[in-house]
Amino acid sequence: MKKSVYIETTVVSYLTARPSRDVVIAGHQEATRELWPKLGDKYDAFVSVLVQKEAGGGDADQAEKRLAALAEFEVLETTKDALSLAQHILEGSGIPEGYADDALHIAIATVHGVESIVTWNFAHMNNPFTRQRIRQLVEAKGYICPELCSPDELLESEQ
Repeated sequence: MKKSVYIETTVVSYLTARPSRDVVIAGHQEATRELWPKLGDKYDAFVSVLVQKEAGGGDADQAEKRLAALAEFEVLETTKDALSLAQHILEGSGIPEGYADDALHIAIATVHGVESIVTWNFAHMNNPFTRQRIRQLVEAKGYICPELCSPDELLESEQ
């Protein structure tokens, strides 16, 4: 049985971005390119309407590439439960105020029962301090919190 993965917008952004000269960003881009073909084969991969909206913004050519890359994945809807959970995450300081969309990504994946969220967002989602607080808040509402991980971490878990 395949594990389920929610693809947050930063991942598709790294996939389709112009090659970076920054060594860290270039490494993220390479890991993303390595992971991408495995998403449909080894995982039940999902995006949300929110991911589509974010991916469709900005430079028109880049937006077109991002949306085309996401087209193969099932789209999860934003439910009332997801909106409520996102608000709970924000009010509980799981995600900083002003980054409501980050809380909503987590909430959408959570209420749909997705097992992992893959993201390059280390600032607000995928760092040791926020992961712990997010887990506490999500579980307090009776949900199982998805694992937040980077593409690198997901690739490592396969070995």
